[in-house]
Amino acid sequence: MELKQFLELFNPLPGNHYIQVTDKIDATTLALQKLIKNVDGEFHLALYTTQKLQIPNELQDTKIQYIPNLTNPFRALPRDNDIVIFKDILHKHKNPQMLLKIAYTTLANTADVIIMQEKGTMDIEATKELLEKFEFRAPNEIDILDNYDLVIAKKMHMWGNGL
Repeated sequence: MELKQFLELFNPLPGNHYIQVTDKIDATTLALQKLIKNVDGEFHLALYTTQKLQIPNELQDTKIQYIPNLTNPFRALPRDNDIVIFKDILHKHKNPQMLLKIAYTTLANTADVIIMQEKGTMDIEATKELLEKFEFRAPNEIDILDNYDLVIAKKMHMWGNGL
């Protein structure tokens, strides 16, 4: 997987917090962890799995929460994250609206939400509409990964929910 262009979406600042919500650890997980560690930030992982996964050494210092089923929410503190990345989970979850509400609450102002799904499994226009419905602005499809569709949107201060 070519991650150079993917990583160019991010501009982590010292102390930033990123959270990836997914059902597996892959190259994007490791790349994001390395990127945020380089600026003394924190990388969190919310893993939807019932299996105990082999955690790579690079992730030994990562805060990992295991979520046993696709009806439960992930946990994140209000205004604690600068980016939320949903990878291969939003379309599988029984309540994607709940996940977007949590993302909105945990994001700082002008922070980004990214939805990544295996190519061909996401209705991109419906995903953009869902993001708009939950007060995320300027949703864009970005075609930078061979195996993933990607939509990015921004939480804007004082728009809609205004939190």
